Amino acid sequence: MKLKKLSALLLTATMAMSLTACGGGNEQSSSGGNAASSGSNETIKLTLWGAEEDQNFLKERVEAFKKAYSDQNFDIQIGVESESTAKDTVLTDIEAAADVYAFADDQLADLVDAGALLKLDDNMSSVLETYAGKSLDDVKEANVPVSIEAASDGDDMYAFPISADNGYFLYYDSSVISAEDAKSWDTLLTAAEKNGNGRKVGYVLASGWYNAGFFYGAGFTTGRNDDGTTVCNWNGTADVSGVEVTKAMLNIAANPAFMAITDGDTANQIASGKLCAVVSGTWDAGAVKGAFGDGYAATKLPTYKAGGKDIQTGSVGGSKLMGVNSHCENSGWAVLLADYLTNEESQNIRYTERGIGPSNINAQQSDAVANDIAISAVLEQSQFAVVQQVGGKYWDPAKSFGEMIAQGQIPADNDAKIQSALDTLVEGITAPIS
Repeated sequence: MKLKKLSALLLTATMAMSLTACGGGNEQSSSGGNAASSGSNETIKLTLWGAEEDQNFLKERVEAFKKAYSDQNFDIQIGVESESTAKDTVLTDIEAAADVYAFADDQLADLVDAGALLKLDDNMSSVLETYAGKSLDDVKEANVPVSIEAASDGDDMYAFPISADNGYFLYYDSSVISAEDAKSWDTLLTAAEKNGNGRKVGYVLASGWYNAGFFYGAGFTTGRNDDGTTVCNWNGTADVSGVEVTKAMLNIAANPAFMAITDGDTANQIASGKLCAVVSGTWDAGAVKGAFGDGYAATKLPTYKAGGKDIQTGSVGGSKLMGVNSHCENSGWAVLLADYLTNEESQNIRYTERGIGPSNINAQQSDAVANDIAISAVLEQSQFAVVQQVGGKYWDPAKSFGEMIAQGQIPADNDAKIQSALDTLVEGITAPIS
C-alpha cells in the first residue's frame, strides 16, 4: 500500500494538538506523534500486548500489517498480557503500559476513568480514512451493535471489538428436546419432564450475570454512575412489572424439570449426565458435546410468559476489545494497528485458529462460523444481549435474590411479598459506596 499524506487540515489540527502534553484524562484524543505520517525514513516504534494464546496470531498479523504499510519502517514489540488482567497491569503504570493492548469489555469504564485509553474521535477517524480507506462509522457498522456498545463509554468509542462470544445461551440434547420445544421455557421444561428420563434443564439463578437476563429481556435496565454506584429499576415497570418477571422466574424454578446450578459448577453438572439442557457459554461447548453426543444442539434462550406476554429471555453480552494507550507517542499508527488486528480478515483468522466468535458481521456469516453450533447460538442470542453496566454493590444482592428464587423462598402467589423482595433487592444494589 502506497502511503498517502494527510490533508493539510488534518496536519494543522494534529500539529496544534502536538503542542499539548501527552496523557492526562479520558478526554484526550490525538496527541504526541498523533497522526500516521509517510516519513518512511523514521522507524515507528510500538508495543503490543495480547493473550498468551494469541501470540502466534499477533506475530503473523503484525507481519501482515508491516507489508500492508511497506513504505513505513516499524519496530513493533509484542508482549503477553491476559485480557482478564490487562486493566490491573495497565493502571499500575499507564505510561509504561503497551501502546496497543487487548482487554475484556468490563474493564473499559475504569480504563477510561483513569485516562488509559485514547478516544477514537473525528481526528482518528480521519486517520483511518486516509490510511485504511474507512471511517470510524464504517467500523461501527461492520460490527454487531452490542460489541460497539461494549467498546464505548456513552457516545464515545474507545476501542475496537475483537469478538462477540462472551455470553450465554441454551444447549440442549436434541434426542430429548426438539428445536420447537427449545423456543419457550414452558415447552422446554415440558419436554424435559416427559422425555428426559429424570434429566433436567440447568440454569445458574444465584448470579447477577445470569438472572439479570430475565429483567433485561423485559426492558429493565441497570447503569453505573460516575461515583461507582448502580442504577437499577427492577422493582418498577417496563414492558411488564418486575413482580410479573419475578413470578415467571419463580414458576420456572419450581418446575420439577428445572435444576438450579451453583455458579462455577456448570461443567460438573454437565459431566454428571443429569442434564438434557443447560444455559451456559462457549467455554462449555466441549463438555456439552461430550455429554449430549449426537444430540448436541444449541440455540438462543427460550421465551417466557409474564403479564400475558411472551418475552424473549435476555442476556449479558461481552466482547474482547483492543484499545490504544492515551500516552502513545505514535497514536495514529497505533490506531491503524488496532484496527488491522480486529478487522474482518483478522477476526476470520482468529476464529479459524482459536474458535473465537467474531463481532464482525461479515465474519459471522462465513460458512465455518455458521456451522459452529455454539458460536452460532451465542451470536443468535447476541441480538437480545446487553452490555451490563453495574457497580460493585450490585453483585451480592443480585446473587441473594437469585438464591431466594432458586429455593422458592418468595411465594409466587403473593404480589406484596414479591414487591417487598424486589424493593430490598434494588435498595441493596443502589446503595451508596461507603
